[in-house]
Amino acid sequence: MHRDFGLSEDQREIVAAVREFVSEKAAPAASGYEEKHEFPRDLFRALGEMGLCGIPYDERYGGAGQPFLTYLVVLEELASGFCSLAVSLSVHHLSGFGIHRFGSDALKEKYLPRLFSGDWLGAYALSEAGSGSDAAALRTRAGRTDGSYRLTGTKRFISSAGEAELYLVMARSGGEGPKGISSFAVERGFEGLEFGKREEKMGWHASPMRELIFEGCAVPAENLVGDEGQGFAIALAALDSGRLGMAACSVGLAQAAFDAAVGFARERRQFGRPVIEFQGLQFMLADMATQIEAARRLYREAARLNDAGGDYSVAASMAKLFASDTVMRVTTDAVQVHGGYGYMQEYPVERYMREAKAFQIVEGTNQIQRMVIGRSLSG
Repeated sequence: MHRDFGLSEDQREIVAAVREFVSEKAAPAASGYEEKHEFPRDLFRALGEMGLCGIPYDERYGGAGQPFLTYLVVLEELASGFCSLAVSLSVHHLSGFGIHRFGSDALKEKYLPRLFSGDWLGAYALSEAGSGSDAAALRTRAGRTDGSYRLTGTKRFISSAGEAELYLVMARSGGEGPKGISSFAVERGFEGLEFGKREEKMGWHASPMRELIFEGCAVPAENLVGDEGQGFAIALAALDSGRLGMAACSVGLAQAAFDAAVGFARERRQFGRPVIEFQGLQFMLADMATQIEAARRLYREAARLNDAGGDYSVAASMAKLFASDTVMRVTTDAVQVHGGYGYMQEYPVERYMREAKAFQIVEGTNQIQRMVIGRSLSG
């Protein structure tokens, strides 16, 4: 496997530091946090101390000024040891991305240093009960009053809700359709913002998910991100970067499952020899290795396109689609390689399989990714 192929010397040094952090701290703690359904705040703060909470952003706000590819490679490494932590960092990036690219100078100076230092956790609030894939149909309203907006409505399936200090929220400030949507930076302590019960999920237990409930939540007018009516464009731009984040996390999790499968197959003996010597199993592992390598190169080439200033939207959809389908196949096969042991919680591959499923759903389902790709082909 060629995990460091095509990376610069600086990127390899960062990856080495992250790999050490994952092996010594993140991976050993993962199962405990998952069992407790607890967000690993100490590990997230450690990422901030390592300069990893604002990797691809301007150094004047506490970012690291690194290429977007560097950030994605870090996500891959984190996901190979603790998937929920990597997912939380990717969601955190979505809030920082929106403010960094579209926010006023005052908003950037107020919030970005807190986000990039790891003192604050960020979240992204687009989905609602009636508007998931059809995001432009969202109903949460933002009514303008003297010096502020009043947000009313509910957001559903929001990762890090209740835990995060800052939320990038999309709400309808105008008429129907995409052009009526605006984006807002909302602090956890703003009056009128409440949180629903914690969702009980199949996996990602250390990444909390709740509803955001806005009951006339007062948001200062200066917390409008970008211009009125620009919110849907901001949401889509964030999703493009987020889809590559999910692709990188998918590759990291797939790598972890593959490594576990190879390790088990070398040790497990049947009919007098290690099972990895059987051709049927070798072919399964060969397919897993090939799919992981293809997914890795797909997301990294999309990242290079982004770093070069190109339009990477379709490339991001392709990478997310292929990588998330790959991690589902690879984790399923990793359980199969383990046989009966794979179904037991004593081994990590059952958790990997549960965690993999979400990647085919979040940041736009894979059916939506195919729509994006198909529309580009039809012109």
